[in-house]
Amino acid sequence: MGIIPIISLVVFTTGLSTYLLLTSKGRFLLKSLVTKIKHQGWKFKDGQPNYLRSRFSKTITIAAIILVAVIAGNSVSAQVTGSPPVSLKSVSVPEPDNLGDFVKDKVAAIKLGKTLFWDIQVGSDGLTSCASCHFHAGADNRSKNQINPGLFRVNADGTPNPDTAFNVGGAPNYQIKPEDFPFHKLASDSKTVVSDRNDVSSSQGAFNAKFVGVTPGSPQDQVKTDPDPVFNVGGTNVRRVQARNTPTVINAAFNFRNFLDGKAQNIFNGVNPFGLRDPNASVVKANNPNQLEFVKISLNNSSLASQALGPPLSSTELSADGRTFQEIGNKFGQTNKRKSLPGLPQDDLMLGPLLNSIQEIDDNLSQIDNINSISGLLQNVLSITGTKLPRVLAQKLSTLRPLGKQVVHPQDSVLGANSRSPQPGLKDKTYKQLVQDAFKPEWWNSNQLIQVDAQGRRSFVNQVDNSSQTNEYTLLEYNFSLFFGLAVQLYEATLIANDTPYDRFLEGNTSALTAQQQQGKKLFEGKGCIGCHSGLELTSASVSSVAQNGRIRRSPFGTKSPEDTGFFNIGVRPATDDPGLGGNEPLGNPLSEARLAQQGKFRNLLGVDPPTLTPPLNVSESVVADGAFKAPGLRNVELTAPYFHNGGQGTLEQVVDFYSRGGDFGGLPILNLSPEEKQQLVAFLKGLTDERVVHEKAPFDHPQLFVPNGHPGNSTSVTNDGTGNATDSLLEIPAVGRYGGSGTRNFLN
Repeated sequence: MGIIPIISLVVFTTGLSTYLLLTSKGRFLLKSLVTKIKHQGWKFKDGQPNYLRSRFSKTITIAAIILVAVIAGNSVSAQVTGSPPVSLKSVSVPEPDNLGDFVKDKVAAIKLGKTLFWDIQVGSDGLTSCASCHFHAGADNRSKNQINPGLFRVNADGTPNPDTAFNVGGAPNYQIKPEDFPFHKLASDSKTVVSDRNDVSSSQGAFNAKFVGVTPGSPQDQVKTDPDPVFNVGGTNVRRVQARNTPTVINAAFNFRNFLDGKAQNIFNGVNPFGLRDPNASVVKANNPNQLEFVKISLNNSSLASQALGPPLSSTELSADGRTFQEIGNKFGQTNKRKSLPGLPQDDLMLGPLLNSIQEIDDNLSQIDNINSISGLLQNVLSITGTKLPRVLAQKLSTLRPLGKQVVHPQDSVLGANSRSPQPGLKDKTYKQLVQDAFKPEWWNSNQLIQVDAQGRRSFVNQVDNSSQTNEYTLLEYNFSLFFGLAVQLYEATLIANDTPYDRFLEGNTSALTAQQQQGKKLFEGKGCIGCHSGLELTSASVSSVAQNGRIRRSPFGTKSPEDTGFFNIGVRPATDDPGLGGNEPLGNPLSEARLAQQGKFRNLLGVDPPTLTPPLNVSESVVADGAFKAPGLRNVELTAPYFHNGGQGTLEQVVDFYSRGGDFGGLPILNLSPEEKQQLVAFLKGLTDERVVHEKAPFDHPQLFVPNGHPGNSTSVTNDGTGNATDSLLEIPAVGRYGGSGTRNFLN
């Protein structure tokens, strides 16, 4: 080969490499090409690729020609249509590989998911839904009766030490004020502590009550009200408040794990949030209508489905203690399909609340006092041999009209065709029909029933036996947790905010961000923020980040301790206030995957081998887990105050001050930002707002919603409704169609 061809080849190769690696357009093309190659896959014969020999040079030649053509074509295209998208629009929403084994119609499943997410009939009180805590930019903007006193506090050895004293406001049902923030107040020197409060600003949910049964066709469950030792005003129960701030569900589909402590697993088992960690979680499949079998299922990229199964059974969110998914389904189900329930067997009344309290370990009050005494019962509670699996939700729903207490806008982007407006609810669809439209018949169509006796033994029968010692469920009822989880996940996967000024700037519109916001972007990328909020998703807890970095890695700072990818202790509060990722899941195993690897449990509980670290993981070295929480994505952060897992910062300015001083309890480098730099960072963060979210335009439109908004009175006096509970104040969120509306006000505005 002559010198000129060699020089030409070097120039071409160098130019091509520079283009692909150093330009955003090139990186996007390279990523797309690699993705296509991965999807195409190599073809093997006898363990060897077929094309390594005679066709190798031909392949390289074709690849080079294709690359040159792509670059040339892209240059022409760029002149006509602009640069290819390199924003969040270019990131595919993760989805299970085997979704088609369960869902027969994705559009119908999204319709079911949106209906279930917003339907207030799902709650035990017939007044609360998933949306009750996620109606404002996917989060919660309520400010009355929104304080938890710090019930997740532990001692230094990890034993429970719940704080039941309200520091913010002095008692429940307090109206939060702007001057209450931040909860950790410093003097003007940013060093002297003026006051320090370990309370949590979060979301109100359910009253304290024991589940008794469902009346099919009634939105309200049969419950027994119990006095609440913490959430009461003058002896009258008020709604319980969760022990962690409510994160947004918008863009949560990109997270590898969900819940702030990572409890909701990437693998969905169809039964509860714990994925492969619960080895006995099973659903039922009909090989034919007369032949049922218990099967274990596994769907990856489904942490939203795992997460969806927590709140409907949580005694601080939507449920009375002891309810299960199948009973919720019967609430919406056919009357007398199952024998009436004047009460449950005594062991159900005992183990039902236990299962609920354990599954929602970050939300339940009674679990804090009983964690040691109940540990031996956990295996039976969660397993197929236990007294209860999450089954009750299904038995609530059959004859209830979907969204039967809420108006659906006739221009709703998903439900508009089924709207009865101005009458509430959907027309022509029952929950049974919505499930059948969405899911394959082997998961709901059977002539047999699943019978569960008082000891938790399960069998398949042809009819109800009318024994007080057994309960029978249809296949649709029994598998309702499967339908609920996947449908809600598919709906939430449509809630993607990817049309922000920041995204348009990344796509090449240099005027999309102001000069001040562009300076803030440089600070964000240069001052270390990008370490936790990396990638186009702006969180290192994303599926793509975990795929790139592994599920555990070594911290790039300090002692380079092992940590779960995407989880950090940034010094918001002492780890003893809330151990977060440092806690355990119901079967007693660490939530921290790094600790699972140290204990040799990683493959057994997660189904894959742990990543190899450099240097190798030492079983005795310290792991970053205590007080660590999942890094959130930052789009729409302007709309989702209060901030951090404790809700202890009320404004973005306070958040930036926090980072500037290096956190309140260590964990961060001190940035010492100037006043101008702080303003630039805040301006950049406001450039992450998608206006469709602000104005609730599709896909962020929704049905009418009534949310409990504290109680009439104050923190010293409330009105008893006659049941021992305080009368509710209800806030109406009007129905909005695809073209949006005026939106809802931000927190404390």
